[in-house]
Amino acid sequence: MRSKRLLIRSALAGMIAAGLGQAPLAVADEGKEKCYGIAKAGQNDCGTATHSCAGLAKKDNAQDEWKYVPKGTCTKLGGKLKPPAGK
Repeated sequence: MRSKRLLIRSALAGMIAAGLGQAPLAVADEGKEKCYGIAKAGQNDCGTATHSCAGLAKKDNAQDEWKYVPKGTCTKLGGKLKPPAGK
């Protein structure tokens, strides 16, 4: 009985983890775009060449850090739609 519960919990945890792994794809499909150079320190949406996780930006408005923003608003916010050259 105990091993059955463990199996069910493990399966449920795997399903939740798989769903969370799909979240960035869903965001990109909902009328949003990557905007480089506008993320504040600790508020970037994903990794770069210097780190691999969201929330690890070291300084405000780093050119290689990005956030998802509604389509059409990036340049109005002072950002760029493409990463800096060489990144």
